[in-house]
Amino acid sequence: MSKQKIIKLLIGTNNKGKLREIKNLLPKNIKIYSTSKFNLKSPTENGKTFKENSLIKSKYFSKKTGMICLADDSGLEIDLLNKEPGIYSARWGGKHGDFNKAIKRVYRDLNKRDKNWKNKKIKARFICALSMSDLNKKIACVLGKVEGQISNEPKGKNGFGYDPIFIPLNKKKTFGQMKPSQKYKLDHRYQAFKKIKKFL
Repeated sequence: MSKQKIIKLLIGTNNKGKLREIKNLLPKNIKIYSTSKFNLKSPTENGKTFKENSLIKSKYFSKKTGMICLADDSGLEIDLLNKEPGIYSARWGGKHGDFNKAIKRVYRDLNKRDKNWKNKKIKARFICALSMSDLNKKIACVLGKVEGQISNEPKGKNGFGYDPIFIPLNKKKTFGQMKPSQKYKLDHRYQAFKKIKKFL
């Protein structure tokens, strides 16, 4: 791909929270399209890593629409749970992506591992793979992460997904308690975005 400027971009997600975050990170001169505008269902994510799943999505949506596509695959890794839910983060919410259900499962699994976990620092990180594809051609694929720990209980109504139970390193509040403008400056998506910016 020559260095022409990207003026329109498809965001390969049907998750409204993700779409909102990615929109806020993108340069304002890029016209953004969402997959829901094309009524596209997400492809089967059968990769073994965040990067593989991100590329499956960006290539699939790009081929379906003929547009350059930016797709994200992200999730939460919890060390005490052998890095689960990891690439299955969204799937822990069941068919309808119910993150209250997913969060309950995190706490249930932590209790099974260690009854005393609430008195310990449970290390975790959010990981985001961002990829950009033009039809079948990968333009870029990068990884961003933010380290932190699991909160003893869900706190805050902002953000989405596992945000209410994740406290980033050196902070007191969960992502769910932070103002979006605060969260966007330090989360995993922002870290990945800093790396992919030069391709836009």
